[in-house]
Amino acid sequence: MRDTVHPVDEALPWGQTIALGLQHVLVMYAGAVAVPLIVGRALNLTPEQVAHLISADLFVCGLVTLIQAGGATQWFGIKLPVMMGVTFAAVAPMVSMAQTTGGPYGAGLIFGSVIGAGVVAILIAPLMSRMLRFFPPVVTGTIIAVIGISLMRIGINWIFGNPIGPTAPAIANPDHIKWLQELQAAVSAPGSSLPAVPKGFAVLPTLPNPRYADLTGVGISALVLLTILLVARFGKGFVANISVLIGIIVGGLVTAAMGLMEFSKVGKAAWFDLVLPFQIAYPVFDPILILTMSLVMIVVLIESTGMFLALGEMTDKHISPDDLKRGLRTDGLGTVIGGIFSTFPYTSFSQNVGLVAVTGIKSRWVCVAGGAIMIVFGIVPKMGALVESLPTVVLGGAGLVMFGMVAATGIRILASVDFHHNRNNAIIVAISIGVGMIPLVAPNFRQWMPHAIHPLIESGILLASICAVALNLFFNGAREDTAAAARASMQTGAH
Repeated sequence: MRDTVHPVDEALPWGQTIALGLQHVLVMYAGAVAVPLIVGRALNLTPEQVAHLISADLFVCGLVTLIQAGGATQWFGIKLPVMMGVTFAAVAPMVSMAQTTGGPYGAGLIFGSVIGAGVVAILIAPLMSRMLRFFPPVVTGTIIAVIGISLMRIGINWIFGNPIGPTAPAIANPDHIKWLQELQAAVSAPGSSLPAVPKGFAVLPTLPNPRYADLTGVGISALVLLTILLVARFGKGFVANISVLIGIIVGGLVTAAMGLMEFSKVGKAAWFDLVLPFQIAYPVFDPILILTMSLVMIVVLIESTGMFLALGEMTDKHISPDDLKRGLRTDGLGTVIGGIFSTFPYTSFSQNVGLVAVTGIKSRWVCVAGGAIMIVFGIVPKMGALVESLPTVVLGGAGLVMFGMVAATGIRILASVDFHHNRNNAIIVAISIGVGMIPLVAPNFRQWMPHAIHPLIESGILLASICAVALNLFFNGAREDTAAAARASMQTGAH
């Protein structure tokens, strides 16, 4: 009798593997370059140094993806279709560090805290891996649904832009500034009886994004979405599996033809550039900063646990405590490598989980190919610049499909949960989803809370995870229901 190969370990033809790997890279690229841009500018680094941060980030993304998806010794690599990228959970504390101490020395403090936190994550990974019995289907289904709901904000902002932020800098209305200047001049005039302007008074940033929800961008996102739907409906075999990639390519060609893509960065970028350790700054190890970043890594490990369980459900692969231990330990190793190569903490990218659900391709070798492509982008800046020139509206239509599929996976898992005989399960799901929505609906809810806990409460995924685990313990205890887990796996595999 011939041994069968699990779909996770299946090796596809190399042409298909490269195309599917490129699809994963395109999905995560915008998120991968965002963090080095934000932190590099907060550090007031030179444009050349920021460009190096991006190249180093892409290089390490690829390297850690090879370790995580391909496996490295018995200690590292969960061997699932995982793409690794810089976690956004670390952005807030790193920007705070950068604002306190800028320049190369500030960068060294960040890199030192990243390396230290990575070592801590490697050491505590075995403790985190023993938590599997706290994640029955009612918990995992809820967490995966919240992951999809949280990601939808990214896809929607890709389509419409942001009211303020990267696509619309938070600047004050010029009319309001002019009024304040005239008032200050009148107050300081000789013989004026007007009261002085209160100390510290400032005009609030109220100027909206003039290109928010621009119909051209919305139309491009709709075209990408329509292309994906048509390819998924009428395409066969491999063509249907790369529906997202085809949609992004069509969107890219249309935006290029409309003159909406800017290729100047491609022309200026080098063809080849080595990524070496400590090119920006040597690490500086500050115990307090390491402790701060270690708290962030605990958040990252909890979120990664949810991601790995989600992938296990999607790929029908049982995730044992040893598997989870290797995956979480790789998050720590990737973070150490990131600090050495002048970049940041790494975790599994949740948007790529949605791509696995959309395509149904479970092979980890696709992500290994994606990791190799990321390494090439890191050492060939011109290729990376070409992908970076792709407008985010092109990714918007694809985002709706991918992130919605993550939420749908959570719903399929919840379909196997017993709500009839155990009505408390409905309470667990209802409250956990509501708590997970807080950062999405009320992002400033933490403004009066201690800044030290902000990194722990700004993630809706983390809040939902903690809430679901705690409520499940309260109502159901910590018993392990293997039959329920099997039913949930069957629901996840149903199409």
